[in-house]
Amino acid sequence: MPLLDLLQRRRSIKRFTDRPVSRAEIETLLDAAVLAPNHRLTEPWRYYVLGPDAREAYGLAVGIRKARKIEDPEASRTMRDRVATEHRALPCMIAIALVKSDNPEIAEEDYASAMMGVQNLTLAAVELGLGTAIRTGAVMGDPAARTAAGVGENERIVAIVNVGEPAEAPAGPKKRLAGELTKWIQ
Repeated sequence: MPLLDLLQRRRSIKRFTDRPVSRAEIETLLDAAVLAPNHRLTEPWRYYVLGPDAREAYGLAVGIRKARKIEDPEASRTMRDRVATEHRALPCMIAIALVKSDNPEIAEEDYASAMMGVQNLTLAAVELGLGTAIRTGAVMGDPAARTAAGVGENERIVAIVNVGEPAEAPAGPKKRLAGELTKWIQ
């Protein structure tokens, strides 16, 4: 499939079918991810493919954070347990981490490279007939989430990517044309 078609078809998928994602499919996605440009060739990315127990543990960390915002104790417990169960049921969940650098310039370059790898992974998923949902946020620094994902002490989770066969393909959001966001400087 031509690249521009892949870019136009990529969507954030909220619901997946029950079809498992094969190890071969996951390996294809990760092989695409490591093709990202990487200044200095530090190859900072690390990938953690989470099994059902790890997905549930990560979901529990997410659920606890969401539950803290709910005053009613029963509703709070329900939220925590529901989010953990939803994560366990995901067909595939990949934590993308990078090795931390004390050099601010390298740290910035490595983060950009890791996120370009995430884009490669999501486009490869579209080509394979799979969908993805990229998750970022403060939970990735949560000790329980880090433990669930198995990341090393000197690593930072930069994204969680849920992968599976889409249960539905949503229409894409309306985005402005590049011309509206571009200035040509002489």
